[in-house]
Amino acid sequence: MTIICVDDEKQTVMRTAEVCSRLEHVDEAISFTNAKEALEYFDEHNVDIAILDIVMPQMTGIKLASLIKEKSPQTAIIFLTTFPQYAMDAFTVHATGYMLKPLDEKKLLEEIRYALSVRYLDRSKRIVVQTFGGFDVFVDGKIVAFKQKKCKELLALLVDRRGNSITRAEAYGVLYEDSYYDRPAQKKLDSIIRSMRETLREYGIEEIFEMKNAFMRIIPKTVSCDMYRFYDGDVKAFNSYRGVYMNSYSWANMTEGILTRKMEESK
Repeated sequence: MTIICVDDEKQTVMRTAEVCSRLEHVDEAISFTNAKEALEYFDEHNVDIAILDIVMPQMTGIKLASLIKEKSPQTAIIFLTTFPQYAMDAFTVHATGYMLKPLDEKKLLEEIRYALSVRYLDRSKRIVVQTFGGFDVFVDGKIVAFKQKKCKELLALLVDRRGNSITRAEAYGVLYEDSYYDRPAQKKLDSIIRSMRETLREYGIEEIFEMKNAFMRIIPKTVSCDMYRFYDGDVKAFNSYRGVYMNSYSWANMTEGILTRKMEESK
């Protein structure tokens, strides 16, 4: 396993790499004080985990993480920073961990182990749905890019319903916070559904979605979803939950509460 550490503070990045090197199964832990050099490293090497500072002079850690994900989608990202206010930005680049300085060795090891547990979750199906932390869909290891944010949110809502059908009016009420469902609203939702279906078709995964009359749902058996496996009692999925579920959507708070309560009751 290879880990890279990127921070413009030389002492911090060297110490981080040194801690990582003591982990079992770590073959290399390499430090960079230059973000561009770290990015170039991906051209010829496979990297399992990247531990990044956020505020750096040449390139922010958020931007670096985004570019890393383009080159190497499977690389797990952990942020190590002085600034707590970038936590929400971290989820937009699919980070699995967010730590505040000064470096806590025990916490760092926990974050690395968690990143690996997420990476090696069930991949028995070619369509993988991630709900813990942020929401994303992967096909053959590559992230699905939706044309509109609401298209992605609609699919997230269907995933949250775990195969139960939802009407157009109900979906619109959730997506637009109980706005009145009139004729213009119906047209807006139709456009969202159409765009979402086009994206699913482009990625060859249209079979995950079913629509009959005014009802729509996701077909749970067609995907490998961390939340579904959590409810099924899968130990790996259970251990991968850290109290954050579809963090971008306020309507997901209810399910997050249920998952968190189940986790606490099991202790």
